[in-house]
Amino acid sequence: MARSACGFSVALLGALLLGTARLLHRTEASEITLPHGSGITVHIRLASPALPVKPCYIIISRQHMTELLVKPGERKSFTFSCINPEKHFVLGIEKNIDCMSGPCPFGEVRLQPSTSELPTLNRTYIWDVRAHKSIGLELQFSTPRLRQIGPGEHCADGVTHSISGRIDATEVKIGTFCSNGTVSRIKMQEGVKLALNLPWNIPRNISGFSIANRSSIKRLCIIESVFEGEGSATLMSANYPGGFPEDELMTWQFVVPAHLRASVSFLNFNVSNCERKEERVEYYIPGSTTNPEVFRLEDKQPGNMAGNFNLSLQGCDQDAQSPGILRLQFQVLVQRPQNESSCLDHRYCYGKSFHLQVPRDILQLPVQLHDFSWKLLVPKDKLSLMLVPGQKLQQHTRERACNTSFGYLMASTTPGQGLYFGSFCPGGSIEKIQVKQNSSVTLRTYAPSFQQEVSRQGLTVSFIPYFKEEGIFTVTPDTKNKVYLRTPNWDHGLPALSSVSWNISVPSNQVACLTFFKERSGVVCQSGRAYMIIQEQQTRAEEIFSLEEEVLPKPSFHHHSFWVNISNCSPMNGRQLDLLFWVTLTPRTTDLAVIIGAVGGGALLLFALGLIICFVKKKKKVNKGPAVGIYNGNVNTQVPQTQKFQKRRKDNDSHVYAVIDDTMVYGHLLQDSGGSFIQPEVDTYRPFQGPTGDCPPSPPPIFSRTPTAKFTADEPVPSSSPESESEPYTFSHPNKGEVGIRETDIPLLNTQGPVETEE
Repeated sequence: MARSACGFSVALLGALLLGTARLLHRTEASEITLPHGSGITVHIRLASPALPVKPCYIIISRQHMTELLVKPGERKSFTFSCINPEKHFVLGIEKNIDCMSGPCPFGEVRLQPSTSELPTLNRTYIWDVRAHKSIGLELQFSTPRLRQIGPGEHCADGVTHSISGRIDATEVKIGTFCSNGTVSRIKMQEGVKLALNLPWNIPRNISGFSIANRSSIKRLCIIESVFEGEGSATLMSANYPGGFPEDELMTWQFVVPAHLRASVSFLNFNVSNCERKEERVEYYIPGSTTNPEVFRLEDKQPGNMAGNFNLSLQGCDQDAQSPGILRLQFQVLVQRPQNESSCLDHRYCYGKSFHLQVPRDILQLPVQLHDFSWKLLVPKDKLSLMLVPGQKLQQHTRERACNTSFGYLMASTTPGQGLYFGSFCPGGSIEKIQVKQNSSVTLRTYAPSFQQEVSRQGLTVSFIPYFKEEGIFTVTPDTKNKVYLRTPNWDHGLPALSSVSWNISVPSNQVACLTFFKERSGVVCQSGRAYMIIQEQQTRAEEIFSLEEEVLPKPSFHHHSFWVNISNCSPMNGRQLDLLFWVTLTPRTTDLAVIIGAVGGGALLLFALGLIICFVKKKKKVNKGPAVGIYNGNVNTQVPQTQKFQKRRKDNDSHVYAVIDDTMVYGHLLQDSGGSFIQPEVDTYRPFQGPTGDCPPSPPPIFSRTPTAKFTADEPVPSSSPESESEPYTFSHPNKGEVGIRETDIPLLNTQGPVETEE
């Protein structure tokens, strides 16, 4: 009995306390104050037009009202007659922003008044921004981003964003959005209206978006959707499920991670009755050679797309009598590649381009970025890569070090080949870099000022036809500075049997001076040959240098664009190939003394030719014999029948001619059965005969053979003098009493290559 009495007392006490709390809540006064010129209006009204069974009122000075309006410059205090006003009233806060008569307050948008200054009701903040048609306004949403919902859908937390645009005096609904989506930005022009709905029980004090000024977008709106990973997004046309505005254009921009693929599918659509033009969707895919790619709404939409892309909906001029309705609801699905034969089919990849830029979200992290890498993969022996920087690059060397806040490190990722192309930074003369096969690009920051220079970062990578060189650098030298260039893999030497080219442009009013850092390359070949080719692109004249034996060229001057090609052999350990050279430009000048000298030299040459012609004519009149090679009459020309010559060459004059004319008497010995001349098989470089310009000179053949023979100081030098590679046998006039000492039984043509000797 005592326990039940005690329990009843506790229950009664609780009821009294709850009643007291409700009474205090009902009698607690609220006050709203709005400053002059704020442009804000607060409106409290009933949530439903029909009065509830137990009505609730707003009490001001003992007056019962169902609506309260507070304008700028006013202060009003009030209470509610019920203990649960959130079930009866809603609160609207509207701010008008006029960007036509004055500057717009761009930047982060604040909640004014804050939620703590307002009664605990369901609240709707409305911002109505009016601007000229030529002004673009951009709404930027912070994390979490927005997710568009359709008719009848609701947000889990009750927080919604309703966004509208304006076409003249007509309001156009862009869409309703919840949190936790992919929509990061919405761009509009001619004004924007945004309504943020907050439930009474959510103490939120931030708007979650900002407004920025942009140039005219020349369309209804642009919606940006950013995917961080795999996922999907459902989006709708303006005014959905109503009709899309007549003859308008709306665009969606999708940001997709490089390792994922995007597919578009239309969930629901209708087309209107077009009087002029045609309703369609257009895709802009970076790197596509057919941009924009146009589809009808009835067509199957693209899938498995790599990289970022845009989708636009274009309306038409509708029939005034029966316009119909254009509307579209579609889904973008982002996932791992579903058809690998496409990221591997070189025909699919050819011509595609991608932008290598650090994602904006990474740059906004509260820690400094150190490295960000991209791995570039190409079908083997099918395609190569071309990297084009947003700003021309400088190669980092000891002579001219990079001093920027960031740079790029480029290397080959082919297994078994440690090829490091070098470190590059903005502010140089390298316009593009072409690499043969799989490579990696790493953006590395060196100073906190990178955040201010972030707009300068960015490379565009494209898939191009396959080429055999490891790399091709396109260089346009600066007229004010030296351009320092060095071979890849500087610390370890150019890989064996690899080739690199530099395409160096020379302006028409400049002269380029090419200078090498050292006299010799220092490379020692175990097999193959190491060459360097310098080729003028216009005249097609080229110079070939053996990097193993010859001295590197002295500073040379070039009036036209030219190639520098360096091809390596298989070097011995410890003697690697690494070259440093630089290019400088100077204005092209015309020297009067040079012109006079050239004219005088030409006149002297003509005079000498005239004397020679007169001398030849006079000689022909005296000697009317045949103009062919004639054997010396004192020579015994009988060939022994069964034995070789017993005399040595110094005792036998059978190889000596009295006269050698243009045609060689022994020429028939060089002919095959078809009458063509047989060329000796010698190890020579055959001059480049292909097209010039964008194509680098073909490197000389690199033979895999035994080590090149060398003679030391203690070894005897062969008795025969070294013969030119292009002249395996030489005829000459006899000297008085001086003849060679070769054996006469040596064949006329030696089929072996010439023996190489040291200099």
